[in-house]
Amino acid sequence: MQFSYFNQFLPKIKKIDLPGQKAQILLAPDFRKESLEISYNTDKAKKAGVMVLFYPGHQNETHFVLILRKSYKGVHSNQVALPGGKVERQDGNLIETALRETEEEIGVKATTVEVIRPMTELYIPPSNYMVQPTLAKVDYTPVFERQVSEVEKIIPVKLKDFMQPSNIKTGSIRTSYAGKRQVMSYQLKGYTIWGATAMMLSELQVMLNNIISRKDLFSN
Repeated sequence: MQFSYFNQFLPKIKKIDLPGQKAQILLAPDFRKESLEISYNTDKAKKAGVMVLFYPGHQNETHFVLILRKSYKGVHSNQVALPGGKVERQDGNLIETALRETEEEIGVKATTVEVIRPMTELYIPPSNYMVQPTLAKVDYTPVFERQVSEVEKIIPVKLKDFMQPSNIKTGSIRTSYAGKRQVMSYQLKGYTIWGATAMMLSELQVMLNNIISRKDLFSN
């Protein structure tokens, strides 16, 4: 889908009711689905903001960007994720957190980013984080600069590739906290996107499917 055409759908994206947890759960691992039925006390949860950043890529094709995190001692080590991170004292809200972290991690200046809307928060029990994704865009093709200390690789993804149902697979992964499990995931650019990131992207996919027809997606 051409980025100029994608922009025509922004008014609908801004106004549509979020599909919420019903959409997130579609890509949740089975052990995660069980946790969604638990009433967690999230009052002491750490807060984080992440960003789905749309932009015009090669030949003006609509893209968004993912990152591969560095290996470290933590539950999200070496996983594919959305750019973003934990709230800092200077952040006025989680949208500001997502903007600041995106600039730090992939080099896109916050002042050039247009926020579209926040999406549904998601609690992540293994790390005790409440994460808010934000949809945003820039109207130019960024020259990404990764934060070497935290980002292993920057992964551009075509929107039309992401929206292909055939990219949702079931396979085996090994977690640091639940051992080896079968999970549903997105398979994009040779990477497996699962867990919380896949759940947030699932809400995005359901929302866009309710707005953009497949004919529009693949012929414009």
